[in-house]
Amino acid sequence: MSLIDLKYLRTWVGTARIDEDLISRRHACLMAAAINYSAADKISDGEILPPLWHWIYFLEGVPARELGYDGHPARGGFMPPVPLSNRMWAGGRVSFVTPVRIGSMVRKESSILTVDHKQGRSGDLVFVTVHHELKSLQGETLIREEQDIVYKNSTASGKNDALSTIVPVAHCTTSYTPDSTLLFRYSALTFNGHRIHYDVDYCREQEGYQNLVIHGPLNATMLAGYAQDLCGAELRDFSYRGLSPALLGDTITLHATIQDKRITLFALLANGTVCMQAEALVA
Repeated sequence: MSLIDLKYLRTWVGTARIDEDLISRRHACLMAAAINYSAADKISDGEILPPLWHWIYFLEGVPARELGYDGHPARGGFMPPVPLSNRMWAGGRVSFVTPVRIGSMVRKESSILTVDHKQGRSGDLVFVTVHHELKSLQGETLIREEQDIVYKNSTASGKNDALSTIVPVAHCTTSYTPDSTLLFRYSALTFNGHRIHYDVDYCREQEGYQNLVIHGPLNATMLAGYAQDLCGAELRDFSYRGLSPALLGDTITLHATIQDKRITLFALLANGTVCMQAEALVA
């Protein structure tokens, strides 16, 4: 029997908060160094922030006493107190309305959009969708975004309920192999305390993963950047969905097919498993 009180969890729908941050050149330079960004010389005030790099800003820094066992902020504040052990950033949709400029002050308005309960092969799943808007201090919309957070109980394999995915023949591919230093740096850049990215004992004993988990947002950022490099123009929309975890030691191939202004993307593991699927539209 499910113990999910969906009616109670849905009382969080509409919960909102506002934050402001400087899109600092220094923090962008650190991101460029972490991922070996090919155009690091363009990281300067007034230049356009690369796609999805806004995730390294607006960081929530709660005291250690307010963290849960998993290293995330304890549930029941902005996010609803879902009584399932594992939480993951499952996917999302981003619209780039107006360029975010390095060196500018930006306001972020966030709210809980939906809370839904489903049954997966591994049991209960709760999906929380969070809406974000980034705006200039003058009120101009820069980015509209929805993020899907999924909660589930741990499984022995640590795998998601991944669907079989048909991957078309690639027009372009590139690959990268995240190491523990990259995972550490990206966690630091995003002030992400989730223990699945640095505590291998926690991964194995509590969440069922055999090694450290590569950040889903990191893979999404690499896919978005690859799409922009391929088309040579700013992205208008980007959607992504995590399908299976990628672990430390995995080589990830970024796979792209291009049709007019639409780029279909996959992040593939060496055995052909799709860990993330995405689609980009060029402005």
